[in-house]
Amino acid sequence: MAGRVLFHIDLNSFFASAEVLKNSALEGLPVVVAGLHRRSVVSTASYEARRYGVHSAMPLLMAQEKCPHLVVVQGDYSWYEELSERFFRLVRQFTPYVEPASIDECYVDVTERIRHYKRPLDLAWEMQQRIYEELQLPCSIGVGPNKFLAKMASDMRKPMGITVLRKQEIARKLWPLPISEMWGIGKKSQPLLQAKGITTIGDLANPENESKILTLLGKHAYNQIQHARGNDTNRLSYNTTIQSISQSKTLDRDIEEYDEIKTVLRRLAKSLAQRAQSEDLKGSLISLSIRYYDFTNAVRSMSLAHYTNEEHILFEQALLLFDRNQNGKPIRHLGIGLGSLFSQSKSIDQLYLPLDASEHSSSVEHVLEQLNKQLPGAKLTTAAQAKKR
Repeated sequence: MAGRVLFHIDLNSFFASAEVLKNSALEGLPVVVAGLHRRSVVSTASYEARRYGVHSAMPLLMAQEKCPHLVVVQGDYSWYEELSERFFRLVRQFTPYVEPASIDECYVDVTERIRHYKRPLDLAWEMQQRIYEELQLPCSIGVGPNKFLAKMASDMRKPMGITVLRKQEIARKLWPLPISEMWGIGKKSQPLLQAKGITTIGDLANPENESKILTLLGKHAYNQIQHARGNDTNRLSYNTTIQSISQSKTLDRDIEEYDEIKTVLRRLAKSLAQRAQSEDLKGSLISLSIRYYDFTNAVRSMSLAHYTNEEHILFEQALLLFDRNQNGKPIRHLGIGLGSLFSQSKSIDQLYLPLDASEHSSSVEHVLEQLNKQLPGAKLTTAAQAKKR
């Protein structure tokens, strides 16, 4: 594939998958996440529920009519956010060029990374398998030269699909699809277009319909026409600043003996310390993640009063977190994370402090402001300000 290579990674039926992960008794059942009052609408439907015609944004009463044995679960959004953070953290292990699109999807620029693979789709397969094995979350991956085509590709095979959509393939793969399946065309626009005979994405791309579409869709029309023709940006918006690093291990067998758990944590702490030291990083937030034999999860963390990358400190704090939260259940996965990072190479004497009064204020307050911006966690102030507190 010439040019840039983008992935769109979409967690399949994310909220429902997260609920099954929390409660394995829900596996295989038609599950929806929704409020428990009569006027609720479906937030997410499992694929078992979708077989009955249940879908997101459907009124809950209608969903229950379509599927009388529907299982309704009230959303646990703090749990979803926790899983989402793990998802993005895992994706960033492959590349820092990640643009989150929502809590359960992202665009990833793999142009450089994919060159290390003999078969390009092996990278997509590896990412998909890692996400499923480590997080127990199914996902679909779309591969394309720009964001729109990657997004459309990820929707073509769900769950657990991998689809490539090249520009030269849009006439065959994209244009026959109904406009209701085109990303960016809302429910209000669909009937307007259909009333004018524009029923497929191909109709939207057809130059003969351009003036008609511009009149119907207004200011968004041009972008939608370009999308239908396979044109979109291939540049992502992302922040390459590392927020945290971690080491984890899925065990060959479930363990519950304390000495075995200590041994695993000690090895993880050693690996994490070596990585942090090699990358000139220290952190003040230590976290412990545990997945039990039944795939339930626990994540606990603590903040230190200082920054560290020392193996013995990482081990001792992780063990302390475990001791405070152990429940006796057999364990299949352990991980230690180090967050609130800063680079040791950014010592105070290397910080940029503006000295040219013609360009910047040279006041003490301005210097302190610059220091606080460049030193994570710093709260420097003047003596006079401190006395007022």
